[in-house]
Amino acid sequence: FSPVKKCSRGILERLNANEVVIGDGGFVFALEKRGYVKAGPWTPEAAVTHPEAVRQLHREFLRAGSNVMQAFTFYASDDKLENRGQTLKITGAQVNEAACDLAREVANEGDALMAGGVCQTPSYLSCKSETEVKAIFKKQLDVFIKKNVDFLIAEYFEHVEEAEWAVQVLKMSGKPVAASMCIGPQGDMHGVPPGECAVRLVKAGAQIVGVNCHFDPLTCVEAVKMMKAAVEKAGLKAHYMVQPLAYHTPDCNCQGFIDLPEFPFALEPRILTRWDMHKYAREAYNAGIRFIGGCCGFEPYHIRAVAEELAPERGFLPQASDKHGLWGAALEMHTKPWVRARARRDYWENIHPASGRPKCPSLSSPEGWGVTKGHTELLQHREATTAQEIHKL
Repeated sequence: FSPVKKCSRGILERLNANEVVIGDGGFVFALEKRGYVKAGPWTPEAAVTHPEAVRQLHREFLRAGSNVMQAFTFYASDDKLENRGQTLKITGAQVNEAACDLAREVANEGDALMAGGVCQTPSYLSCKSETEVKAIFKKQLDVFIKKNVDFLIAEYFEHVEEAEWAVQVLKMSGKPVAASMCIGPQGDMHGVPPGECAVRLVKAGAQIVGVNCHFDPLTCVEAVKMMKAAVEKAGLKAHYMVQPLAYHTPDCNCQGFIDLPEFPFALEPRILTRWDMHKYAREAYNAGIRFIGGCCGFEPYHIRAVAEELAPERGFLPQASDKHGLWGAALEMHTKPWVRARARRDYWENIHPASGRPKCPSLSSPEGWGVTKGHTELLQHREATTAQEIHKL
């Protein structure tokens, strides 16, 4: 393969040329494990308080093969930064601006685009009006326009209605818009099927549609296949994206991994191997998906595996492959002969990893509360959660 090629073309130019665009990974989970994000609120103030940590993670994903540096703006809306007792002395505008600056800095170091993103809001869950929710998205969009992002992503939406509102606001910028819902084959939290969700998002103005988070890679690919079939049946055109979890979720229901009893602090036994990622990348590509990345649980080595699997299509390997023999080839240099014997594709492609946990089950029983927007249990407030509220739960 040739060295990494430099290119300044936009997201739609690349996708229109049938090129593979590789996304990055799950920043909130990765930075929580590194000590820069608090699990619970999952807010991205680290872009302001610890920019060096955010910058370094961007660089690791760029080196691993990512074409998109997505600004660390997940849950960076003011209503989320002030939700349930969160008392940050940092505004949403400050977080969004700092995140854009960091993403642009690293994107300029390689062949990468910079995207700004919005996601679902506590205000929507609390049944605020369309006008109120759209105003929240508009505040973030104002920053993204100021920072001249290359394109915009509306991601992590459980309800297609709110995703439509986000797309309608983002389209005001005139920039390309991608819309990604955190749903599986069962559809959104009000039972709207993936295909219908995709058609509605394309009609709202999204040029790229797909899913992210909540489910494992192959489940997400199946959901995007349903989206693609429905969009084509409706006579519409779109590009497709997928940015799944790096956790196996065969036992999940409509809500996805949030319903698992292991969420969020005991998910590690479910992590996909780099070899699982090869299969995911190939399945996504064969399904006609060209924007392929990751969400929660994805680390740079997972993205490197995606880039290595799709190197024949892209024509080059990522820089991080300098320290990784394809399919374990570098194990030929190991001192132990039985490890050297593993330096071959058929070994790693067919391995069935053990968990090392003899008393643990293969599957869990999801909580299955079945509550969503419109239920009193999901009404949000600025005050801290009380002991009485926890006791009631």
